[in-house]
Amino acid sequence: MAPLVSEQCLNSTTPFTFLSKQILSTLSQSLGLLVLILVTSLEALFLLQKRPPIIHFINLSCFTIVFILKPYLSKKTHKVYLVDFSCLKPPSSCKVPFSKFLKNSSMIEGFDSESISFMANILTSSGQSQETYLPPALHHIPPKTHHHEYIKEVHMVLFPIMDDLLAKTKLSPQDIDILIVNCSGFNPSPSLASIVINHYSMKTDIKSFNLSGMGCSAGALGIDLAQNLLQNHKNSYAVVLSTEILSTGWYAGHEKPKLILNCLFRMGSAAILLTNKNQTSKSPKYELFKTLRTQKAYDDRAYLSTIREEDSDGKLGVTIKRDLLQVAGETLRANVTVLGSSILPLSEKFWHGVSIIRKRFLNKSEEIYVPNFKRVIEHFCLPASGRPVIREIGKGLKLGDREMEAAVMTLHRFGNQSSSSLWYELAYLEGKERVKKGDKVWQLGMGTGPKCTSLVWKCIRPIEGESKKVPWADCIHRYPIEAHGEGAN
Repeated sequence: MAPLVSEQCLNSTTPFTFLSKQILSTLSQSLGLLVLILVTSLEALFLLQKRPPIIHFINLSCFTIVFILKPYLSKKTHKVYLVDFSCLKPPSSCKVPFSKFLKNSSMIEGFDSESISFMANILTSSGQSQETYLPPALHHIPPKTHHHEYIKEVHMVLFPIMDDLLAKTKLSPQDIDILIVNCSGFNPSPSLASIVINHYSMKTDIKSFNLSGMGCSAGALGIDLAQNLLQNHKNSYAVVLSTEILSTGWYAGHEKPKLILNCLFRMGSAAILLTNKNQTSKSPKYELFKTLRTQKAYDDRAYLSTIREEDSDGKLGVTIKRDLLQVAGETLRANVTVLGSSILPLSEKFWHGVSIIRKRFLNKSEEIYVPNFKRVIEHFCLPASGRPVIREIGKGLKLGDREMEAAVMTLHRFGNQSSSSLWYELAYLEGKERVKKGDKVWQLGMGTGPKCTSLVWKCIRPIEGESKKVPWADCIHRYPIEAHGEGAN
């Protein structure tokens, strides 16, 4: 499968976009220093002119009042913490080796030999192993694509992770104040959020939200939404449930752009508990350091790059168009540019800005300097859309194999789990005991629309013993491995 985004897309920038962000950021950081210099200069001038004491008093009083009141005049924000999270480990009966997938597909009416051959090529080049999972409905011949089966899959992927999260955190369903459920392809009535509320008999004033059609970035987007809600609701717990119901998206036609999703998407779900409470008995793992959302849905070409539509025979599927690669690169570039301007050290922003000016005015063949995000970020959770995708994003961000490892190994063991993949990657990093107190973790979600969401977390306590917990408990010792495209075990 072709790379989703090239290094050129990441390295190129709209002229002066990043530079302008850097200038604004630098000016903001320097404002306090300039005010201090101004006040000091005025005080020196008043001393030389032997002004009355009252002048000195007024000058210093104004300076003091401004700096004392500044934090109170600014909009007060509540810190948001990640208490814990849980990821689904599907039952072994749901495993689908390549041979089983292709054999079953060959027996389904609608697939011809060319379609089977195309899907075989996608599988072997995807970076997945033979141990990924599909829901029971897709193990039948033909697949069961009825509403009842969709609801059964909802129960299968959401209830176990919710149970595990509540057990981990020793909370009751009645303690949850905010519930957000994201699933791109299935939007029943009552909603998925209502299904969860009904099953757990949650309280009557819980604030529930259901996100659909938001693609693979929806899990990160749900965290951003939860953060905004927690700014307005004090002393609250918020749960974000992130999944994809695969039985609704199965395509049984012959158009190749629609067959890709059959091969790439696999079962997965995650439950995340956030809070703005001042922690006493419960010790959260992370503090939410930064969130950023960007999108290009305003552009027709970008909007239509991935779209669900019927084929010539009236069969519904998701079409992935060729220009998705360029569109995704542009969307990612915009997000990384803005994020970099706010979290990178001044030296990295300076050299990047200088390289843009040189390329613009002095040497158009000169490459633009790519800032080193590893100076501020220790761990990276990248979109697990395919091994070539991960490699190209990592190359564009100047990441090494170790920084890309969590994404590559998650893709190998569990496949592309859409919006929940980022949490399997974080679970991998925790299982390897790599995340230390004070480290920052960057989760980068990309999805249809197209849209891109960045989450930066800061670890605020030691994280130990996670290697014995699902989903990596029975296999973390086998990783990392050389994940070749042939689906090695």
